[in-house]
Amino acid sequence: MKTQPLKGMRDLLPKEQALRDYIQGEILATYRAAGFQRISTPILEDLENLDKSDGGDNLNLIFKVLKRGEKLAAALRSGDEGALADMGLRYDLTLPLSRYYAANRAVLPHPFKVIQTDRVYRAERPQKGRLREFVQCDIDILGDESPNAEVELIDVTARALLRIGFTGFTVNLNDRRILRAMLSEMGFAADTLDSVCVSFDKLDKIGAAGVRAELEEKGCPAAAVAALDAFLTGGDFSLDAVTAACGPEGAALAADLRYVLTQAEKLAAGRFQVAYCPSLVRGQGYYTGMVFEVTCPQFSGAVAGGGRYDEMVGKFIGQKVPAVGFSIGFERVCGILLEQGYAIPGAKKQLALLYLPEADFAEVLAKAERLRGKYDVTVLPQARKLGKQFGALEAAGFGAVAFADNEDIKLLGQKG
Repeated sequence: MKTQPLKGMRDLLPKEQALRDYIQGEILATYRAAGFQRISTPILEDLENLDKSDGGDNLNLIFKVLKRGEKLAAALRSGDEGALADMGLRYDLTLPLSRYYAANRAVLPHPFKVIQTDRVYRAERPQKGRLREFVQCDIDILGDESPNAEVELIDVTARALLRIGFTGFTVNLNDRRILRAMLSEMGFAADTLDSVCVSFDKLDKIGAAGVRAELEEKGCPAAAVAALDAFLTGGDFSLDAVTAACGPEGAALAADLRYVLTQAEKLAAGRFQVAYCPSLVRGQGYYTGMVFEVTCPQFSGAVAGGGRYDEMVGKFIGQKVPAVGFSIGFERVCGILLEQGYAIPGAKKQLALLYLPEADFAEVLAKAERLRGKYDVTVLPQARKLGKQFGALEAAGFGAVAFADNEDIKLLGQKG
């Protein structure tokens, strides 16, 4: 029998779990105070739903579940590998939420402001920062097509990050409609725009020359590649410049984004930065409009991200339902705070109440309850070698020791 968890999955020690519980609690409290309601959905979804969810590269990372019993036997006899599975583990929380809303919209408030904090699964190649099982922490607004929905999500997400101790971060925004319009105006074919956007999204990593080389390798029209290259090397990435490159429809397309940028900057009030990022695309194919990410200068990668996905619910009910969501990268946030030695604010010191074999255990527990006004108390048998027991308790995070048969309290980690 193997004692280690599967690759890409983790066991959590008490100290890390305590931090995760606290961080999730603070995020949830921020979300709930803003009127969002929490729901839960199953970890398994119909495989057809997952396959049709426009999840980008995530569709190649779905954990598929084999059929059972005679259905599996029949699929094996057919020789069709595609018929072997009928369910899959959810790769994010957006597809399950869209299905949930489609099924329950008649009894849900409008607009629906919803919280999801749950585990998701991707068949990643395990490495640092890439897990196969991880927690996502989402808020979404369904049924509101106005840009005020984006503004509210930015505000609530930023307040949650500030509440758990993140500062100096930037909320980066873009709108896929603007980017696609600019690329179309430059001469890229409509059916290649998604692929071009993926390359454009790498601008901060590979530079303008790298983007040009990648697009040339993809066989994009030379004139279009040259036009994009001229724009990128020109150095003016302002919203005005991008809008001008979009042609006649540019100003109208940029109106909502300008509004959100202005509103978000007012709400930031110097506590965080807000920036237009023309190369921001996000990997999921289901995003239809504005997209956003939160970055911190001292950490690589994003600590939160999201966007508008107005067509996802319509896949279930045949009519468009506006929807937008923002997700905090819970695993990344917790990892960063652990590395920084983050201490839970106001946490009670852990105390071990030690008792001898002859003690009245009911009285021991009663004394533990009295001490819990000041400490988090664990009741333990008193060892023969107290020094060794004290050392083990200190290593486990205990800050004090008390005794059932007297009123002494010893603070651990201190001499004398």
